Amino acid sequence: MKHHHVARGRAEPRRMGNAAMVITMLLSLCVLTYIKARYCSTPFPKAAEEMEVVEIDEDYDSTRYKMTGPIGEEDFDPTRPTCYVTSKRSERCAAVGDIRVDGNHSKIYINPLDKEWRTKPYARLHDAVAMDDVREFTLVPFGGANHSAVPPLCTRNHSVPAFLFSSGGFAGNLYHDYTDVLVPLFTSTNHFGGEVQFLLSGIKDWWLDKFTPLFRQLSRYDVIDVDNDQEVHCFPRIFIGATFHRAMGIDPARSPGGVTVADFKRLLRRTFRLERAVASRTGAPRRDKPRLLIISRKSSRRFLNERAMAHAAALARFDVRIAEPDNHTDMPNFARLVNSADVMMGVHGAGLTNMVFLPSRAVLIQVVPFGGLEWLTRVTFKDPAKDMDVNYMEYNVSFDESSLRELYPRDHFYIQHPYDVHKKGWDAIKTVYLDKQNVELNLTKLTNTLERARDFLPEP
Repeated sequence: MKHHHVARGRAEPRRMGNAAMVITMLLSLCVLTYIKARYCSTPFPKAAEEMEVVEIDEDYDSTRYKMTGPIGEEDFDPTRPTCYVTSKRSERCAAVGDIRVDGNHSKIYINPLDKEWRTKPYARLHDAVAMDDVREFTLVPFGGANHSAVPPLCTRNHSVPAFLFSSGGFAGNLYHDYTDVLVPLFTSTNHFGGEVQFLLSGIKDWWLDKFTPLFRQLSRYDVIDVDNDQEVHCFPRIFIGATFHRAMGIDPARSPGGVTVADFKRLLRRTFRLERAVASRTGAPRRDKPRLLIISRKSSRRFLNERAMAHAAALARFDVRIAEPDNHTDMPNFARLVNSADVMMGVHGAGLTNMVFLPSRAVLIQVVPFGGLEWLTRVTFKDPAKDMDVNYMEYNVSFDESSLRELYPRDHFYIQHPYDVHKKGWDAIKTVYLDKQNVELNLTKLTNTLERARDFLPEP
C-alpha cells in the first residue's frame, strides 16, 4: 500500500506539468494568432474573398457535362436534373420534348418535366444585388400535380433549339456585358453553328442594338424579346442560362468544341471587321511608330493631366489617340480604333474591357489607383489579358499622384491602412478609393513605362 501511495504521488506532479505545458502551448498559439492577425495581414484580405470579387470558378463539377455525341448535343444529358448549377456563378436548365414558351408571363411549359423549377438566366448567381434585377422564369410541367397547368397552344413553331438568357443584372456596364453575358453566351452557344434561337430577357433597346452584330454571328435568327413578345413559341429543345468559367475567360477543357478566348476574339474580328491580327513596334502598315490609345474618363478616376500625358507620349515617339467610350459610342468604329492601337492605357474601370479588340501581342497598361487595389485589378483585367494574348503592365499610382492627397493628410487612416478599409467591404472600397479619386501621372515615370511597353511589342 505504501509503495502504491508513493507512485501515485509522483504521477500527480507529472500530470500537473503536462497540463501546464498544454496551457502554455495554447496561450502561445493565441498570442501568435493575434500577432499574425494584427501585424502580418496579407495584401489580399479575407474580407475581399468574402465579397466574392474573385471571378475564378473553383466549384466546377466536370461530371455534369456530357462532351460526346453530335454537335449541339453536348449540353444535354437526360440523366441530369432539368436545372443544375454549373459553377458558383451560373445555373443551366436544359430540356427536350414539347416545350412552349409563354415569355410574357415568364412561364415555360415542358413535357416531360418531373417538377416545377424556377431560374434566373444570368451568370452572377453569387451576387444578390445583380440577381435582384434579373427576371425569374418558371418551368412548368404539363398539367402539374393537380392538372391545373394547362399549356397554352403554340402560335409559332421553331425547328431549332431555344437559348434563353438575360441582359438584366449589371449588363450595361461594359465589363459586366462581357464577363456576365457575352463570353458565357459564346462559350455556351458557339457550337450550334448559328442554328439556335436566342430569347433575351431584360432588353434595353440601345444595348440590343449595340451587340446585335455579335448575336448575328452566333444565331441565324433575330433575337426575340421574350419579356414582351405576345406569341407562344414552341421548340423541340431549350437551354436556359449560360455557363460561366472565369472573368472574361474560357476553359477549353470545359467548353463544347474546346473553344477558347482566342476563338472569341476571332469572332469579334469577324463581327466588327477588324483588320489587325498582331500588334507591331512600328505600328500599323504605313506608320513608323506604335499607336497609344489613352482611355479617357469624365467622372471619377480621371487623368488630371491628360494633355501633358499625350505630349510626353508623342515625345517618346508614339502616335497618340485619346477616346472616351460610353453607352452611346458607335461600337464598330470604336472597336476599329482599339484594334488600330499597339498600346492601350487607362485607369481601372469598365473602359479597359475594350482590350477584347486589341490585336494579339498588344500591350494593356492598367493604371491602378492608390489604395492597395492590386488584387482587384488582377482579377478584372490582368488575368483575362493573358487569355487574350495581350501583354499586361501596371502603372501604380503613388499618393503624390493621387487627388486623395487633397482630401486626406498623409498620416490619415485611409492612406496608411487601406487593407483595413478593404475589410469593411466593397462599398467602403468604392467610396474611398474609386469614387473620390482622380490621378495626375508623373510624366517621367509615364515615359519610362511607355518605353518598357515598346519593348513588349513584336518587331515588324
